[in-house]
Amino acid sequence: MSLFRTKPVESFLADAAEPGRQLKRTLNTWDLMIMGVAVSVGAGIFSVGARAAANFSGPAVTLSFVIAALTCAMAIMCYAEFATAIPVAGSAYVFSYATMGEFVAWIIGWNLILELFTAAAVIAKYWGIYLTEVFQLVGVHLSPTIDLGIVTMSWGPLLIVALFTLLLVMGTKLSATVGNVFTIIKIAVVLFVIIAGLFYLKAENFTPFIPEAVPASGDGTTEVLKQSLFAFATGAAPAQYGMMGVLAGAALVFFAFVGFDVVATSAEEVKNPNKTLPRGIFAGLALTTLLYVGVSFALTGMVSYKDLAAVETPTLATAFSLVGNEGAASVIAVGSLIGLTTVVMVLLMGLSRVVLAISRDGLLPYGLSKTSAKRGTPVRITVICGSLVALVAGFTRVDVLEEMINIGTLSAFVMVSLGIIVLRRKRPDLKPAFRVPFGPVIPIVSALLCTYLMVNLAVETWIYFVVWLVLGVGIYFGYGRSHSRLNQKFAPQMAARQKPAEAERLNVT
Repeated sequence: MSLFRTKPVESFLADAAEPGRQLKRTLNTWDLMIMGVAVSVGAGIFSVGARAAANFSGPAVTLSFVIAALTCAMAIMCYAEFATAIPVAGSAYVFSYATMGEFVAWIIGWNLILELFTAAAVIAKYWGIYLTEVFQLVGVHLSPTIDLGIVTMSWGPLLIVALFTLLLVMGTKLSATVGNVFTIIKIAVVLFVIIAGLFYLKAENFTPFIPEAVPASGDGTTEVLKQSLFAFATGAAPAQYGMMGVLAGAALVFFAFVGFDVVATSAEEVKNPNKTLPRGIFAGLALTTLLYVGVSFALTGMVSYKDLAAVETPTLATAFSLVGNEGAASVIAVGSLIGLTTVVMVLLMGLSRVVLAISRDGLLPYGLSKTSAKRGTPVRITVICGSLVALVAGFTRVDVLEEMINIGTLSAFVMVSLGIIVLRRKRPDLKPAFRVPFGPVIPIVSALLCTYLMVNLAVETWIYFVVWLVLGVGIYFGYGRSHSRLNQKFAPQMAARQKPAEAERLNVT
């Protein structure tokens, strides 16, 4: 049994069409666009730009966002080509299985579980904190935690995860509709903040647009585990301001776009995916970029980046405080809560779909891949994933693993970018509706940029990542490899499902 055996595209399509393991196609372009905004625009829109401006880019933080968006766009192009070629759940896991083999696919799937599970738990944790802050604005003082003997429970994460787990069980379209409402409110709050900030705009705050490079200072420059892997390996000093600072700022704000890969996991639930997927993904990325650039422009126009740098943890609320508008902090707190709400929902959906795809292939228990005949949702997986996320978010300090979200995402971005080149060589007969332009140039550049961002993550993040990979390898050799549906004992069932696969492909194109 080769570790690098691949699964044919036709087998993925056949598995997705198998009765009792199907998902309903209910999502349209609007749903996908809003989903992209929902998962990427959270509380970070009010903080990440301020940190990047203060510590790295100065007023050129808007340029950092544009660079980050272009980097993300290159990776998302690769996702779009794969998703229109193989319109099934599973995203990077499925794409890697079809091109680079089972072991690589398992590692990518395992990393996606890391990304989505950790992200859902971390965001749910922060949601609970913001909820208590919003209550305090109206004079209601609630503790974010409850002591239960020897353990402490954060009740907010349990509440939000339970709510969206129930909605996802009831149906993807229903949960998408609820998410759309929250996302529209979130966009309105962000636009209000941008417009309010423009009233305080001063042209002199944009000069110099790219500040002169200076020696870096601040926490984490001398602690070995807090250094980036690149700095640890090369002894390079951290960049602050100048063009290298703009690039360092881009590395930081790139993670504001993390989550767009989740949209690709919905490929199996999209109407007419060949047209809908590319349109929805790129429209969502464009809208998200405009919102981030708008916020960063208003932020750096309101106050000098030097004033932001003088604050330990600068945010957009810091800028409004510096110009004497304390009331904006209330709007930002409410906007943060609403923003995190939709992020939790989309991450839970993405997590359940990745686990569904892996279990269909037998690398996780095959019985988990059953879907509800009435609702067309993976009820078992959704409940299990929701319960585990709620327990971790409610009873642990999962926020210390925040950067694990980034490394899981970037590893998937790298493999999907390289996978496009492999897919075109192995299956030139496939004619996806969207193809990444300029041949292999964009996929290679995307892989290199994402690798660069990975090595800029902290050494301790890489240590945690290696531990996670070792655990994943153990599960694969202890269970997944022997239960894979590609094994000879499953060959008759696999062959029987090949015939209707082409018909299913025609139905979704």
